[in-house]
Amino acid sequence: MRPNDAPATQSRANVRRRRVFYIPGYDPIHPRRYRELYRKEGAAQAAISGYQIDLIGRQGPGTYGWQVTGRMDGVETEAEFDVLVWADIVRDSMKLNIAQTYLLMARTAWTYIASGTLWRLMRLRKGPVIAALYPVGMLILQLILALLLGHILGHVAAFFAGHLTLRPEAMVMGYWVGFASTVAVLLQWFRKVDNRLYVYYLMHDYAYSARSNGANPPELEARMGIFADQIAEALGSDVDEVLVVGHSSGAHLAVSVLADLARAGRVSKDGPALAFLSLGQVVPMVSFLPDAHRLRRDLHEMSVQDSITWVDVTAPGDGCAFALCDPVAVSGVAPDREKKWPLVVSAAFSKTLSPARWKELRWRFFRLHFQYLCAFDRPGDYDYFQITAGPLTLADRYRDRRPSASRIETPVSKFTSMAP
Repeated sequence: MRPNDAPATQSRANVRRRRVFYIPGYDPIHPRRYRELYRKEGAAQAAISGYQIDLIGRQGPGTYGWQVTGRMDGVETEAEFDVLVWADIVRDSMKLNIAQTYLLMARTAWTYIASGTLWRLMRLRKGPVIAALYPVGMLILQLILALLLGHILGHVAAFFAGHLTLRPEAMVMGYWVGFASTVAVLLQWFRKVDNRLYVYYLMHDYAYSARSNGANPPELEARMGIFADQIAEALGSDVDEVLVVGHSSGAHLAVSVLADLARAGRVSKDGPALAFLSLGQVVPMVSFLPDAHRLRRDLHEMSVQDSITWVDVTAPGDGCAFALCDPVAVSGVAPDREKKWPLVVSAAFSKTLSPARWKELRWRFFRLHFQYLCAFDRPGDYDYFQITAGPLTLADRYRDRRPSASRIETPVSKFTSMAP
């Protein structure tokens, strides 16, 4: 059965009210960045595509969010957005000094290499693996440069100390003081400019799941329980659709949150349509690890359920995502038959962005990883703003869409055991 064949319980109908829950990736930044990104890029897409979209910040207590009114195809749709925040957990995980980060780098590299996970990931897409190796290579390069410069300036310090004191022991002391001071200062400087290099940020990102071999840390599990409660509350309201958007590493969090809801019987067929949009997913980075038993079970269960529409959107031009890799199939947990989800489609950056825009963005890898949330100047059938603020449910919008012919469904993961 093709993903777009199921479920077919709802006929096409206009969505008047929608709740959108956005789960970001590993991001320590305040969620207002997502509101301002939506405001800016939504206005740009509306001007290109000929519809209207208005945004206002939401007032009052609760989660961080905003409200959107979309006027598309002669229909006005109201959407209320919530960012399901785990930035505080991310920030806490990044509170390591330089020495601790180097130890973390060694441990993370060992986890992926010794388990055989790294080689299997490379059989899927080399782009995200290179992105994962980037912080390792850069940290090693930074250390080599610091040691080399420290050695040179240590000899300079030794020369002046020897000539000023005429004592051999002063030369030795001068060398080590110059050496240690230079190494410390240069490594601190590299850390200070990391907002341009993203070395420490990416190292902590890839290390977060590797620390526990793919199992969710307790603090993250607790937060995911809160996310599930918030989504369940929305499912009890009078909206027409509840849409969960998981971006980057937020995609695998969303998989588990939604699987928990379905497993607990908290998704009613009589309630609002429930849909899941995964964008730029990096699921294999976690699901391929030895102890990702829970995630693999949740992927399996999400692939066979019939109450949640799941559309997975990636693009080969995004070097930070496992583009067009079916996260269920490549993780080795697809059922033998009756697999319904996800519907894997391509955002096709090289076609949906004009040649000039594509040339401008092509080598800006981190920016391209966020393109799913931005405007396209040659839009195809993927439009983030029509999906989140337009009159069609996700199921209706992609009902007749066939999965990408170039998708990868080969089981690659060495570890396929699932939690009971």
